[in-house]
Amino acid sequence: MKRRDTLALGAAAGAALVLPAVAQQPKPSAQRVLRYAFQVAETNFDPAQRDDVYSITVTSHIFEALYNYDHLARPPKVVPLVAAGMPEISADFKLWTIKIQPGIFFADDPAFQGKRRELTAEDFVYTFKRFADPANKSPNWNTIEDMELLGLSALRQQALDSRQPFDYDKPIEGLKALDRYTVQFKLGVSRPRFMEILAATDTYGAVAREVVQAYGDKIGEHPVGTGPFRLAQWRRSSLIVLERNPAYRERLWDAQPAADDAQGQAILARLKGRRLPLVDRVEVSIIEEPQPRWLSFLNGQFDFLERLPGNFVNVVMPGGQIAPNLAKQGITGQRVLTTDVVMTYFNMEDPVVGGYEPHQVALRRAIGLAVDLEREIKIVRRGMGIPAQSPIIPYTSGYDPKFRSENSEYSPARAKALLDLYGYVDKNGDGWREMPDGQPLVLQPATQTDQTSRELADLWQKNLAAVGLRTDFRPAQWPENLKGAKAGKLQMWGVASSASGGDGQSILARYYGPQAGEGNIARFKLPAFDAIYDKLSLAPDGPEREALFGQAKRLAVAYMPYKLHCHRFLIDLMYSNVSGYRRPAYWYNWWHMVDVEPRQA
Repeated sequence: MKRRDTLALGAAAGAALVLPAVAQQPKPSAQRVLRYAFQVAETNFDPAQRDDVYSITVTSHIFEALYNYDHLARPPKVVPLVAAGMPEISADFKLWTIKIQPGIFFADDPAFQGKRRELTAEDFVYTFKRFADPANKSPNWNTIEDMELLGLSALRQQALDSRQPFDYDKPIEGLKALDRYTVQFKLGVSRPRFMEILAATDTYGAVAREVVQAYGDKIGEHPVGTGPFRLAQWRRSSLIVLERNPAYRERLWDAQPAADDAQGQAILARLKGRRLPLVDRVEVSIIEEPQPRWLSFLNGQFDFLERLPGNFVNVVMPGGQIAPNLAKQGITGQRVLTTDVVMTYFNMEDPVVGGYEPHQVALRRAIGLAVDLEREIKIVRRGMGIPAQSPIIPYTSGYDPKFRSENSEYSPARAKALLDLYGYVDKNGDGWREMPDGQPLVLQPATQTDQTSRELADLWQKNLAAVGLRTDFRPAQWPENLKGAKAGKLQMWGVASSASGGDGQSILARYYGPQAGEGNIARFKLPAFDAIYDKLSLAPDGPEREALFGQAKRLAVAYMPYKLHCHRFLIDLMYSNVSGYRRPAYWYNWWHMVDVEPRQA
């Protein structure tokens, strides 16, 4: 994953919360409450052990990193969060020294035994060490490993070799608390873009050691941070409630929209100077199916609808404008091209779709050519996307809107020719192609049971049957598919990755051999690609690095460990009582920046 790339859903799924067809308007409340629904269930709330976008969205409002992104600035801009200012950086980008603001406190928790617990530099040393602890099996360890924090990998290896607990107390050169409020990172290699790690509140927010020790293997149920909210209630896969953190410092609403950004300037004028968070509570339901999620919003149960289900797009925003009947109800919408890419991965260790031999590559490329992306986007996704030509995500470095590749091509004739050429033919006359050695050839994509997933599966089945390939879809809950993907048990599965920063290299971690089984769920291992990835990590921004991106894109498309589908448009809807919202480009913490006026019954 990028820095790590977060796993999101290519098609909505999750655990369903049954709703009535018509919901009652909420009762008036003096509290300001933001109510909406996730389309997929969360997993856990330990930043070191989760990497799904839904859990990340929650934890990014509980924990705080050193830096953050400005709420309104476009292009995105990094600003201090708990840091006292911008970092002191050595000329070679290997030494990063940061001062922390004094007087920042963790939310009250029994783990602190009644004492107020101040955030210190040691908390960031401990937080980063947690990603190296083998006991945590962190999906983000490879990202930290790539940073080469001096001594951290050796400390991890010591724990692995000795089979003893990870030694958090052993000093290392790469992570130091120089004093109570100064933390220093020393890297083994030049990392010009290390700031994106420091700004990742969704993952690298400070964790208190006492809390982890107090809750042990239940730490994912007890998130305690310095952020604007704390976890108040959690019914797993059903309801998540966050409430204002009473211990939150005085922090005032501010942002820096561009001078010609009329919408941003209006938001700034309305909210600047108010104390954060603006709302008292956030209540998030988990609703799998699009229709009940839409009805719950339409009938006033929710104030905000994130990611309007695709099958309602033409009714809700015909021609890109909110429908008049909805506008009369005070509903507005924002349509944006998001920083994500939808993909289907192939397990490169699978005996059917994996491998690097010419005939194995040919099978994946034939599958890619057989998929009608234009129809998928137009019909299933209701026009809410543009075809992906490479894995690089819009608005990140390396993305070129003029780049074209075979990935977006739809050609059943070429697919058939490739299959014929490499021996994938119907040997027994049953109408389906077999493997070159005569063994049965059955594609077994994992999927979910929601409506969009069913529509995508139907399209794939028709497309692949047209070239003689048999499919047997395996439906399951999305969290179960994620577990299967991590364990290497799935043959194929459709997911999406969202950018976590402005560096396009982050998505390429999905192709990087050392991250196989982690962010690289395809388990793709190609030395030529790894060499390019390593050069990208060290190269300063400029023409040389852009050329490396071009090489990486061509290898990604040629070997096709992932069939790339599209970059999506998303529509977010809200009632007139919600103000201050702007979809983040690649961060997740925004709940504290919006205001929700209580609605009258």
